[in-house]
Amino acid sequence: MIMSFKMALRSIGSNKLRAVLTMLGIIIGVMALVVLVSLVNGATRSVTDQMASLGSNYVQAYCWAYGDKAVTMEELEEWVEEEPLIEALSPEKNASATAKYGSKSQQMQIVGTSPAYYEIKGLQLAAGRFIKSSDLRNNSRVCILGPSAVDVLVGYSDCIGDELSINGLRYTIVGVLGKSQSLMYSGYGENLIYIPFTTMDRQFDTGYGIDSFYATAPEGTAMADAESAVRSYLSERVGTDDWGNENFYVYSMDVMETSTEGVTNILSILLGGIASISLIVGGIGIMNIMLVTVTERTREIGIRKAIGASRGNILRQFLMEAVVLCMMGCAIGIFLSWCILRLANVVVAGTNMITFDLDGGVVLVSVGFCFLIGIIFGLYPANKAAKMKPIDALRYGG
Repeated sequence: MIMSFKMALRSIGSNKLRAVLTMLGIIIGVMALVVLVSLVNGATRSVTDQMASLGSNYVQAYCWAYGDKAVTMEELEEWVEEEPLIEALSPEKNASATAKYGSKSQQMQIVGTSPAYYEIKGLQLAAGRFIKSSDLRNNSRVCILGPSAVDVLVGYSDCIGDELSINGLRYTIVGVLGKSQSLMYSGYGENLIYIPFTTMDRQFDTGYGIDSFYATAPEGTAMADAESAVRSYLSERVGTDDWGNENFYVYSMDVMETSTEGVTNILSILLGGIASISLIVGGIGIMNIMLVTVTERTREIGIRKAIGASRGNILRQFLMEAVVLCMMGCAIGIFLSWCILRLANVVVAGTNMITFDLDGGVVLVSVGFCFLIGIIFGLYPANKAAKMKPIDALRYGG
């Protein structure tokens, strides 16, 4: 086996240019497979991490029941205390209002919520604080500005303690949120002004109940169980309308994350399949050049058989040469793939949001696939050489 390997290396080395051109199909196929799948996996990992950092472990519920069926904050708080599958809950109400700071006036989206909203949504403070429980109890006129709201209204982030007006009522700025580092959510939720939920109810007369809230589960609890708990509560509390349609809608970010992973897994398989076609084409090139090699070395085969080489020795020699060609092309392809991924990391380095790594699983698949291609496409030329009769091979004058 070692002797066959050495002879394969000598044969490849004696025709370096032809060997490189033969390996080119394998190199391109390996690069396509490794790079494409690694890029998809890197993007998937980045999206998943960003969703987790933004609070992907929560359930959001919408209610559109009014009158006696309207859900109140007090009822939700009592339910959370009794429900072991829910750890924290925060309401969310939205309204459009005119915000004014100094001489600047802008139509803004106002969000009324509670302290738990900060953790549930994975917000980041650049300065100051978020809403406190005392703000809810006292109906305090305090506000927290999203980063875009600061840019539009104030122009600088060092505005803690300053006042602005919302529809004519004065609010004290107690916090400023930092910009999102997510590719998915960049700009989302940044052009907002957050105020206490109770203050929102009083100023905007939204006392008809909770129309939206977020709930998060204790650590170790499956989000599907938490979602079921919320759905069960709302089914009992608000029920259905006169036509039998539910008066609520519940979903969890965990579902979106799972769907994203499913889509990217399918994309990886499709891209891997397309790249594998390149490897098969490269294998055909290996077979072609091995047939040429067998023809060129017909007299050598005759001499080896005449001095005692068995059919197995000849078969092993040429099969080894095909496998070595494939594996050398695979090694070069993996190295070039690593270089391309490093270059891709340099290009996206300024974003600090996504990185591309050489996927070990894909590398192993590439190595195994190339080994099989070497055997499959090298078997026919090697068998053709092994079946030659010594006398015919020695008489060959091509």
